Amino acid sequence: MSASNQEEDVLDTEEEIDESPFVEFDISVSPSDPTLELLSQQVKRGDIVIPFYQRLFVWKIEQASKLIESFLMGLPVPQVFLYVNEEGLLEVIDGQQRIKSVTYFFEGYFGEPDSQNRREIFKLKGLSERSEYNGKTFAELSPRDQRKLRNSTLRAINIKQLKPSRRNDSVFHIFERLNTGGTQLKPQEIRNAVYRGRIVEELRALSANAGWRKMLGITRPDRNQKDIELVLRLFSLFQIWDDYEKPMLKYLNQQMDDNRHFSSERSEEFKDRFPDVVKVVNKAIERPFRPRGVLNSAVLEAVMVTLLENPAITSSQLEERYPALLADKRFNETTRGGTTDTSILKTRLEIARKILGN
Repeated sequence: MSASNQEEDVLDTEEEIDESPFVEFDISVSPSDPTLELLSQQVKRGDIVIPFYQRLFVWKIEQASKLIESFLMGLPVPQVFLYVNEEGLLEVIDGQQRIKSVTYFFEGYFGEPDSQNRREIFKLKGLSERSEYNGKTFAELSPRDQRKLRNSTLRAINIKQLKPSRRNDSVFHIFERLNTGGTQLKPQEIRNAVYRGRIVEELRALSANAGWRKMLGITRPDRNQKDIELVLRLFSLFQIWDDYEKPMLKYLNQQMDDNRHFSSERSEEFKDRFPDVVKVVNKAIERPFRPRGVLNSAVLEAVMVTLLENPAITSSQLEERYPALLADKRFNETTRGGTTDTSILKTRLEIARKILGN
């Protein structure tokens, strides 16, 4: 995901009403107080994982400096949440900025290397002019302060799912509820952490299709990964929409989990068909799937899934039949409000299949 808003777009879609799934939790929660030195070593060893769903490190050097000063002064610092995964690794649910700031300060460099592989020297900045720590690197602190910082502790809340041992929908909601960072994570961002596997990269690659972005009205990746979520939604319904059960959020979680390896025959067929269908739509319709001005996910889903399943429909046929689909009263009713209801979704797809397939 891009580091700055200038490299991201925001996809504007009509609001859909989806039920909140009921989730039962069977987890253990245990506190620990690792030293900052131990946390830094765990990050370097890979024992603490910053999941790639997380936005990149976004703190300014002044924010990170004030955190370091808080430890040096003995001030309280908010706890972090870590998820103990199946391999015993600690995945950061909440606290990436704090953990990485400490790691960077011990390293002596702030942030990751730029395109020329250069890094900024981490000198504490933005503190009070009277602060004895202002302008100092870790190496420039007194041995006493270095020792104090290394031995300072950060309260960590360790969360582990007890059963089922296999990841399931409850883990998604642990991430959803406990991530309290400055920017609230969206569902697809959380899925990428909870259901890691080849599917994450495959969905990202498909969503990078220039024609797909043109269809959505964006030129860069969506800031909240809605573009990727829409590809997941199409894949999740492709050839199996008769199995769909609401709520959509839970259904997409399950499909993401079941298809982590993205190696099934259905996966390969979807991957092959997707770019062809994108071309068919862009050739046939100017600014498609906007019956009321804003992109409508339900209309997009109905048309795209129908085309994905029926390669015989040409661009000229779609151009001819698409207005009739939008004019259909029953279809129109299924694209408003509770669009993810089980019967409404299936009715919408049946109508699209009938009209577009003629």
